[in-house]
Amino acid sequence: MARRLRIQYPGALYHVINRGNYRRDVFVMAGAAEAMVRALAEATVLYGWRVHGYVVMSNHYHLAVETPQPNLVEGMHWLQSTFATRFNRFRQEHGHLFQGRYQSILIENYEALCRVVDYIHLNPVRAGIVVPGQVAKFRWSSLSRLLKHERFSGLVAEDWLRHRHLEDTPEGWRDYVTQLVDLATDTARQKELGFESFSSGWAIGTSGWRKAVAEDHANLALSPGLGAEETQALRSATWERVVQEELRRAVRTEGELQASGKTVRWKVELALAVRRRSGAAVTWLAQRLKLGSAATARTQLSLANRRLQKSPISG
Repeated sequence: MARRLRIQYPGALYHVINRGNYRRDVFVMAGAAEAMVRALAEATVLYGWRVHGYVVMSNHYHLAVETPQPNLVEGMHWLQSTFATRFNRFRQEHGHLFQGRYQSILIENYEALCRVVDYIHLNPVRAGIVVPGQVAKFRWSSLSRLLKHERFSGLVAEDWLRHRHLEDTPEGWRDYVTQLVDLATDTARQKELGFESFSSGWAIGTSGWRKAVAEDHANLALSPGLGAEETQALRSATWERVVQEELRRAVRTEGELQASGKTVRWKVELALAVRRRSGAAVTWLAQRLKLGSAATARTQLSLANRRLQKSPISG
């Protein structure tokens, strides 16, 4: 099967996640967790990353990574293969350590990044490993390292602190930890911030931004191996672009499209043109072009196709 493509561009922000193979406790020993953090520090320098947060749990890890250069794929390959080689050599083992390929979920901006960093730092609390008041004591977390002033090169916090109107000072960190502890016990607030969705999907951000990214990378939808949600988003962006092109060609407006009836001939013929050019799904066309139910749209498209055999599609 073809490899799943990654969306990469200069300055991209990602929430990166991977788990031990068969949910194996890869990092249960302190030495393994330390080795992972050390490998991350090396990768950060080698690839010029900016790491805004991380946590290494017993069987998985989370990273909030910014890539000034579009090199997440290259850097993650180095990070995981280097750690796996060192781990297997030390344990005299063989085989895959991680559960398939890592997830790389795009993050829109620093506002969204702040929420993801909180989610990462609260992972040990949410897993029941430490109580909220001890969140800063969890050893294998960027929060612990930041508070101890033991930052490796590329581990940064000033941007997301500044976005919270906090400074990278002892006072600023006290305020941040207080906010984090309060959030740890406020499950309603966590839900409001989107915590339950931060480890799934393909992007974290506003719908407008997600649509823009999908449009910019719509060509990826033509390649096999994409994840289901990414595939749908990117394909929808391609279909939408063709809709806009066909509207211009038909000298019609979006307002006319929305206001006209579901069986109006020009609209059905436009839908047929979009389907022929892009392969847009009938269910998507029915909803986007206000063609009624998928069954109705399918019938109308079939009738329009028959008419096409006798005369060209009208403009």
